[in-house]
Amino acid sequence: MMARHLFCLLSKTDKLRYHLICGSSVGSSVHVMRSCLSMKCSQERNILLMGPPGAGKTSVGQILSHRLRKPVIDIDNDVLEKTWGMTVAEKLAEVGGDRFIDEEGQAVCNFSASGCLISLTGSNPLHSDTMRHLKRSGIALYLDVDTMDIMERLCRMKVNRIVGQGPGVSMREILAYRKQFYERWMDARVFCGRGDTIEEVAEKVVRVLEKYRNSELDTYVSTRGHISVSSGEPKFFSDVVVEGLASDGGLYVPNKGFPKLEPSEWLRLADMSYPERALVILEKYIHPLDIAPTELCSMVNRAYGQNFASKSVAPVKHLAEDQYILELFHGPTASFKDLALQLMPQLLAHCLPQMCNYLILVATSGDTGSAVLSGFSNLRESDRHRIGVLVFFPERGVSVIQKLQMTGFTQGNTRSVGVFSDFDFCQRTIKEIFGDSRLAGYFAVEYATVLSTANSINWARLLPQVVYHASAYLDLLRDGVVKFGQPIDVCIPTGNFGNAMSAVYAKQMGVPIRNIICASNHNRIISDFISTGQYDLRGRKLMLSNSPAIDILKSSNLERFLHYASSGDGQLVQNLFVSLEKEQHFTVSEDFLQTIRQDVQAGWCSEDDCLNTIQEVHSKTGYIMDTHTAVAKAVADQLHDKRCPVVLCSTAHFGKFAPAVLKALRCPEIPLEPLEQLDALCAIAGQELMHETLYESIRERASHPYTVCQPDFRVLTDEVESMVQDSFMKVR
Repeated sequence: MMARHLFCLLSKTDKLRYHLICGSSVGSSVHVMRSCLSMKCSQERNILLMGPPGAGKTSVGQILSHRLRKPVIDIDNDVLEKTWGMTVAEKLAEVGGDRFIDEEGQAVCNFSASGCLISLTGSNPLHSDTMRHLKRSGIALYLDVDTMDIMERLCRMKVNRIVGQGPGVSMREILAYRKQFYERWMDARVFCGRGDTIEEVAEKVVRVLEKYRNSELDTYVSTRGHISVSSGEPKFFSDVVVEGLASDGGLYVPNKGFPKLEPSEWLRLADMSYPERALVILEKYIHPLDIAPTELCSMVNRAYGQNFASKSVAPVKHLAEDQYILELFHGPTASFKDLALQLMPQLLAHCLPQMCNYLILVATSGDTGSAVLSGFSNLRESDRHRIGVLVFFPERGVSVIQKLQMTGFTQGNTRSVGVFSDFDFCQRTIKEIFGDSRLAGYFAVEYATVLSTANSINWARLLPQVVYHASAYLDLLRDGVVKFGQPIDVCIPTGNFGNAMSAVYAKQMGVPIRNIICASNHNRIISDFISTGQYDLRGRKLMLSNSPAIDILKSSNLERFLHYASSGDGQLVQNLFVSLEKEQHFTVSEDFLQTIRQDVQAGWCSEDDCLNTIQEVHSKTGYIMDTHTAVAKAVADQLHDKRCPVVLCSTAHFGKFAPAVLKALRCPEIPLEPLEQLDALCAIAGQELMHETLYESIRERASHPYTVCQPDFRVLTDEVESMVQDSFMKVR
């Protein structure tokens, strides 16, 4: 059943069909849409300034009128009062709140203009017909000003009640209620920091408009090239999400780096919830052409809602002295991967063209598999029918509970396959499949199916992880542990370097991270590289450990870090990784190694150190950590200089690695059955600390059969073809 009619044997007609399906369909449509957006921002279009009373719409409009050389129209003064022949306050007193909104809407719907700055009223967005009318000729910018700043301005203006504010409703409550309408109609958010002046808000409006007008510059490059790949066409967010891996074998990175938030903006984010923080941070990066702000808001709220066991989503807890724990395991599969993979499938489904089917290939060292399957199973039904997920995992390299979580997903187009090899083989094979254009052509022509990936080599997987590193600092800021600007260190158990790389990007956005400490188990490939400058796989064998999620020797995202540390030297990265692929090693210069060490430290611990750390922490604090978090704790104890707080990334719930944790806690008899193991942990930690989805995964999924295959490229390719046939070729 091997994909044997390879691309070179296809007819000219079939090859044409392949290019229509897999070629530049995504990019071309995005390029056309960006041209339309440039037209939308042309001089003939209006700029609509939208926000609550006190946001500064009128004052900002006047400043921008001089700056942009556009006439300014204030809806209150120039439309409503002229239409009614009375002041807005008099009209409101005459007709009352509900009728006022309707009459206001009728007046605005009879108004038209072009090429103007228009300051809306605070209540215009509450009237749907009004906004539809205005947006036909303009772009709506939401002046998202801090609530305290608004209330102080309204107090100075002696405004104590606004339209729609009924008896017993506070100003803060009505402002919170109004926010949904502004977000519904906005084309872009102008996020304002706490205490921003009117002049500073106006400057931010100019920057947002510039981003719109120069949308063609919001591109990505391969880590192995200086320019965008694939026939010189620019690559946008939608393109790289769909493609996953660059055509030259490199990984996509943003051409201009990450946008930097100002201190006043970070201060405002500190009081926000995790979904609110995520939305602002992601909006700073994802261009509204790729995903409209209203759609992104819906995705974020769906990703970080009731599916997380903690309302905080990713809470930070004090461990002891200067050490804090960032708990990233409260998602539906009890792993940090949920923080990205509850959102990433929605981003991918949005970006995928409707013209064909997609099979998502994933290699996992444990946690990614179940998180991917969970995330994709929560897509809308229409998307689930055209998107399949196939996970390859090392049969003997994951914990029993991890395996049960993965193999239990059998509904819809999802499947997991064990491989008698290690994670590196699974990951390498998937990259080879993506690199084989003949296979891609065959699947496209024969099955109208395109391959993509949800591993952290995909940009949409890595991007959401930036949020929780920022959120951790914001929690410490909110709780008074640090003042903004005071640094923290982060210590991350890592094998594939994706989690560490997302911390690097958080630092680039302005989070005051001093050192990123990479913690390894006895496989220690990252630790050895940071120590010596040599990345050497020759004769190196992967050793199984109690922390299997970081049992990795080939760290894919290290490529992104070396591109970052070399200031985007694609040729250098190309040479290093070609050497790694051909000769199994590379060495960086001493100068380059010193540059690397400015951002990253690394260490490792033994298996005994890992288990002893679990026991010692529980003995001293009562806190139970999993084996990966214990690796981070052990390495932080070695390397952290105690000059600032250090945040340990807790990447999984301790119940996922129950036998090792019970051994560490000196349990005299470790049960053989997974359910009994969790019960034994509950007896020590308390039922309230157990993650309920772990119980569910064992109870509901223990009897499901699954495929295990030999480590052969052809065998895995057969599994891919079988998955495509089962997912997309059967009559439903």
